[in-house]
Amino acid sequence: MRLSKPRIMPLQDSELDTEQVERLSKSRGKDGSVLNIFRTLVRAPDAFRAFSWWGGYVMSRNSLSARDREIAILRVGWLCKSGYEWTQHHRIGLLSGLSAQEIERIKVGAGADGWSATEKALLIAVDDLNREHFVSNVAWAELSKHYSERQCMDLVFTVGQYTQVSMILNSFGIQVEDGQTVDPELRAS
Repeated sequence: MRLSKPRIMPLQDSELDTEQVERLSKSRGKDGSVLNIFRTLVRAPDAFRAFSWWGGYVMSRNSLSARDREIAILRVGWLCKSGYEWTQHHRIGLLSGLSAQEIERIKVGAGADGWSATEKALLIAVDDLNREHFVSNVAWAELSKHYSERQCMDLVFTVGQYTQVSMILNSFGIQVEDGQTVDPELRAS
């Protein structure tokens, strides 16, 4: 967490207008809850609608496996120092087949022991995109050995989306939901 309190407060149900209620209707969990990121972004309803559509593609309609997608998202969250992103996707990563030990290794990146050649190629590409905003020719050639052209595209889309999400979370000061614990290395100072 870059900030210990929000710069932009998430809206409570009593503060929502009709358009905001409509925009959030598809973002409610099974228990009726709405994440703080959505409660904050809905302050700009048209942006929230577009963000939700693209985010829906990246999270559920792209060609990467859920496991590979979560490796990429968690690495982005870690590199961007986004406590909210890391916290949310730690849980999602576990549900997508990652072990707690693998999630810890994501912090180190491709140099950590235990990654397959495919996972190393993925992590190297994520790091390239974070550092250079470009996948190097060497990294692209290795990535292409393991992933289809469409999957390579979807990896770039995923890293771009979650870099943007991390910037939003960090800059707006969006806080984790009650009951969640942020990794000690990512807590606001």
